[in-house]
Amino acid sequence: MAECSLKYEVIARDGAARCGRLVTKHGTVETPVFMPVGTNATVKMMTPEMLRTTGATMILGNAYHLSLRPGEDVIARLGGLHGFMNWDGPILTDSGGYQVFSLAKLRRITDEGVEFQSHIDGATLMMPPARAVDIQEALGADVIMACDECVAYPAAPETARKAMERTIAWAERSRAAHKRADQALFGIVQGSVFESQRRECARRLVEIGFDGYAIGGLSVGEGAGLMNETLGWTVPELPADRPRYLMGVGTPEDIIASAAAGVDMFDCVMPARNARNACVFTRYGKVRLRNARHRDDPRPIDADCECPTCRGYSRAYMRHLFMAGESLAGMLATLHNMWFYQNLMRELRGAITDGCLEAFTGRFLADFARGDEERG
Repeated sequence: MAECSLKYEVIARDGAARCGRLVTKHGTVETPVFMPVGTNATVKMMTPEMLRTTGATMILGNAYHLSLRPGEDVIARLGGLHGFMNWDGPILTDSGGYQVFSLAKLRRITDEGVEFQSHIDGATLMMPPARAVDIQEALGADVIMACDECVAYPAAPETARKAMERTIAWAERSRAAHKRADQALFGIVQGSVFESQRRECARRLVEIGFDGYAIGGLSVGEGAGLMNETLGWTVPELPADRPRYLMGVGTPEDIIASAAAGVDMFDCVMPARNARNACVFTRYGKVRLRNARHRDDPRPIDADCECPTCRGYSRAYMRHLFMAGESLAGMLATLHNMWFYQNLMRELRGAITDGCLEAFTGRFLADFARGDEERG
């Protein structure tokens, strides 16, 4: 495997937390970073132009879904994923490891790889590690993921170990298949919530050698306390000069706690999914816009927010759109939530740089727990 063109530099620390710069072919990303999820080459309810206004710099796509529709060969012919979806910033693609967990009824796992039954037309799709890398290289993402096996929680120690061993074997095969030096390949640490397995998996992946390291298999029902404990075992085993990515997390509280543990990269469907269900985030907790209390409310979602939704639309109007089933409701709510998440990351980076992360965390969590209704 040729030396990767991706570069990562730590520029500030506060305890275990760190700010960094991730330099890719398609631009520089300031970390900690939150990546909006664009599974099917689109972040739901958002155009790339809208996403850019929020401050998003890097987004996520999914190799499994895109290989089924429209096919990685189509995307490659049309300029790769960047040109296909009109996003000129960095992109990370997931190999499909999460679908091993989420599509359990539609797949069969062997040591050779995963056999999926397409959720679209029922066709069989075999996804060995080399095939997953080939798909992602054709898509042209800046960061691609090795294959892994994510187990449900709770898992018996022997079940978790079997998945961990398979993840390491697949990581070796993924690395051997990786050819493009302009793409960074990340290995994924598994091991459920077992300290010895997490530490062992991380150490063995570091021995194989990757451009960055992801932490998978969390936020699957284990709860915040156990997730944070698992991060405490895992992160110290990862190289300080490589980016660390916590997959599928999450809530504002989880992001802050994980960044404090030394995590650099995050993704989650939460801001977009909540928005489509009329739930928006503010510094003072969540606001549920379908509630009758907003029927005559002239206030914006958040008076302190500078997003276009808050600058131009009232809670009463937003509630009306949701009650009427108008698609504009989801678009405006998603725009606000994405803005909220990106602003949170800016504040988080500022707190780490200024050495006041603990004070920032205390203020944020106290405000967020107050709840919007308490404000009137």
